[in-house]
Amino acid sequence: MDRYVLLVKAPKEADVSEFREEVKALAEKYGLTAELHRCIGLTVDGVILYRGGVVLIKRKHEPFKGSYALPGGFVEYGETVEEALKREMKEETGLDVRILRLVGVYSDPGRDPRGHTVSVAFLCIGEGELKAGDDAKEVHVIPIDKVEKLPLAFDHAKILRDALHPKDCW
Repeated sequence: MDRYVLLVKAPKEADVSEFREEVKALAEKYGLTAELHRCIGLTVDGVILYRGGVVLIKRKHEPFKGSYALPGGFVEYGETVEEALKREMKEETGLDVRILRLVGVYSDPGRDPRGHTVSVAFLCIGEGELKAGDDAKEVHVIPIDKVEKLPLAFDHAKILRDALHPKDCW
């Protein structure tokens, strides 16, 4: 027997009871099963080593508008995380990157105020000409001895520590 399911992204508000009833009514109307799922966003972040320092952006948009952050962004449907990383690094910094290693997977539900995101972070070498673009208002190379002292957006300080001091991660 074929089973058709109506998948709907639920709103962020904690109380979704009215929305749930609307979805159930719509599903019944068309003979479907209604299942509500909250979606988790998959993102990538890059710790780019470039010209003796680490590449940081200043965010153009909220959340954390104007704050320093690692370059990164959302994985698009059909992309691998490695492809997304290379695309995002190019869009935000102008650099092509060579991935050195996986830094880690960061999944704290509170890491992004926009909603639950899981980030796959990589350590990379940057190549090319530095140029801010996309979500980056500015792009900077910060010396390694100074970068860990800067306040960073999201959980990027932890990602940076894990990338630069891998033996201390676990």
